[in-house]
Amino acid sequence: MSTEETSPSSWKKTALSANMLFGMGNPLLDISAVVDKDFLDKFGLKPNDQILAEDKHKALFAEIVKRNKVEYHAGGSTQNSVKIAQWMLQKPHKVATFFGCIGKDNFGEILKKKADEAHVDAHYYEQNEEPTGTCAACITGDNRSLVANLAAANCYKKEKHLDLDSNWELVEKAKVYYIAGFFLTVSPESILKVAKHASENNKIFCMNLSAPFISQFFKEPLMNVMPYVDILFGNETTDDIAVIAHKTQNLPKENIKRQRLVVFTQGKDDTVATVGDKVTMFPVLDIDQNDIVDTNGAGDAFVGGFLSALVQEQSLEECIRAGHYAANVIIRRVGCTFPEKPDFH
Repeated sequence: MSTEETSPSSWKKTALSANMLFGMGNPLLDISAVVDKDFLDKFGLKPNDQILAEDKHKALFAEIVKRNKVEYHAGGSTQNSVKIAQWMLQKPHKVATFFGCIGKDNFGEILKKKADEAHVDAHYYEQNEEPTGTCAACITGDNRSLVANLAAANCYKKEKHLDLDSNWELVEKAKVYYIAGFFLTVSPESILKVAKHASENNKIFCMNLSAPFISQFFKEPLMNVMPYVDILFGNETTDDIAVIAHKTQNLPKENIKRQRLVVFTQGKDDTVATVGDKVTMFPVLDIDQNDIVDTNGAGDAFVGGFLSALVQEQSLEECIRAGHYAANVIIRRVGCTFPEKPDFH
């Protein structure tokens, strides 16, 4: 991918085919419902928060589905991103592939149906030990309290799924790979296998630092995969973002044919991209504060938009423009949802 500005007439759009974009991560079924303060108090929830479920929250999941107007959306960070990439591309269907682990249950069936509706080629490892992972979004007014129960998502097994010939063939078909850092807590060996394949075949492997706890507590698996990372996404709010990006640039790299690209989003502030010693700032699209409904899926959406242009071999500028567009659409809606078609040219 070149960093030169190109005019629309000279954009080189690669012909798209099925399974060109591969994603692997934690598939969660997002369950959102409007609740009241009593519901929050009952389960000890703050109005605006993100937590992992504990034993005391078990009953919450059974109870929230009985509320009226429950919405189900296929969620989880990586799955959100590949779903948005597919939405941006529209046709052909199933450009995006997704691997992850679910349970053999009703929620698993809903996830399969939702992935199908989004035209993502999802191949789930299905097991009986744990139920499908869920994320309850308890909405009160403008606030949403998120409670995530990874459950089955945590049970992904490389030898039971990724290593199977029929699945590995889908990995080999891809040209661009994306895995959020969250999956480092689940199956670092799966990530390494995919990352090495990408590097050895001069394909593009992308990763996301996802959340601070990944680089804090999962530093070793992160550093093991870093030599294979061509594009690293992050969302850093510190002042010395250029320094962080530069340090990441200088980490060892296996495939020297591709310079590592580091892309950090900063909410409403400029997105920062570094290639080698060159640091470029890209302003995000203006939006009226009153139009912002939910910023929760913005990071996933940015990556999804970016990947949709990347898989077409477009310039860095175009990839970031697509990312900014997708994020701008998503923050106007509840959850990681989108209109029927993008209005992006």
